[in-house]
Amino acid sequence: MLLDQGGRTVRRKERVPGMRRELTVDVLVVGLGPAGACAAAAAGRAGLRVLAVDRKAEAGLPVQCAEFVPAMIGQEIGAVGLTRRQSIRSMTTYVEAAGPHIKEHFPGHMIDRAAFDAALVRDAKAAGADCRFGTVLRRLDGCGIAELSRRSVDPSERWTVHARVIIGADGPRSAVGQAIGQVNRELAETRQITVPLLQPFEATDIFLSAGIRGGYAWLFPKGEVANLGLGVEPAARDRLKPLLENLHQRLVSEGRVGSRVLRHTGGAIPVGGMLEPAGRCGETVILLAGDAAGLTNPVTGAGINAAVISGTLAGEAAARICGGDADAAADYAEELRDLLGSSLARALTRRRELMQTYATGGPTPSDLERSWIAFPAYWAA
Repeated sequence: MLLDQGGRTVRRKERVPGMRRELTVDVLVVGLGPAGACAAAAAGRAGLRVLAVDRKAEAGLPVQCAEFVPAMIGQEIGAVGLTRRQSIRSMTTYVEAAGPHIKEHFPGHMIDRAAFDAALVRDAKAAGADCRFGTVLRRLDGCGIAELSRRSVDPSERWTVHARVIIGADGPRSAVGQAIGQVNRELAETRQITVPLLQPFEATDIFLSAGIRGGYAWLFPKGEVANLGLGVEPAARDRLKPLLENLHQRLVSEGRVGSRVLRHTGGAIPVGGMLEPAGRCGETVILLAGDAAGLTNPVTGAGINAAVISGTLAGEAAARICGGDADAAADYAEELRDLLGSSLARALTRRRELMQTYATGGPTPSDLERSWIAFPAYWAA
């Protein structure tokens, strides 16, 4: 029992174990990275009731990204300008011990990814979306009914959410994708450190080597610091740390970066190409966007631009679905294939060609060049 301000006895409201609360919305967005935030904003602008959730406690954190975006995305997304830390003008590629190959015109931006994600979430909230962090999708049943709970409280206390459309933007191991049988089965594992930058430059440095099995290494400048990382196929995961340490020491000895490690990060990247991005759970339409749809480039690992594009299109498709357009989900899938399909298919072909060379002794420098976007051989038939 408690006393109120007037001295009256009041009864404490007790929590009931296993309590369920029901919520009905037009659109449930799972994941509030670039894809999910853009989807929530697009659906919100269309006047829909939107609930968007993310298991993280805060937008964009921890950062699991090399933080480069192509210049063209800045023309569409104002958050790029707000969070840009440095311009990129070219790409320098090192193949084994050979000298640098310079691709002069490769414009882009290095951004603060955490600030970028936070800005996109602010846009979604401004559009009317209810955005909740620290909230987990516990279950999505065959009828499309979602169960959510807060991470910080008793997980038995859940929300049952009924939505006409669910947009899965929950990353490479998407629970929403699993519900419709769409799973990223080919992944790359990455590890990245942030280090002081001693020699400023305006290029993305790429390191290709047969020893970096199924991936490459990068040095991306970001003002006074740089992101130094690499990715490999999962079977070579145990090589991530020594490979990165060796490259770090090499760049320290060259006087390019400092020895101090400021931050660590890493994660999985889908490299198996586009999944089927539309399906159903009962009467609920399911759309996948970003990494959940396998839209990350299988060679470069770039995914922010595809996430922004697909998320926006998914939110717009959700509005048409809620408006009664029976073809909107299929149209969404077709538009993604039109916009991204050929580039993803080429990258997947090049990646698989490269991986096949390991069965016969490993890639030659020519094989490595054919596997990378800076070289004419990559674009040849």
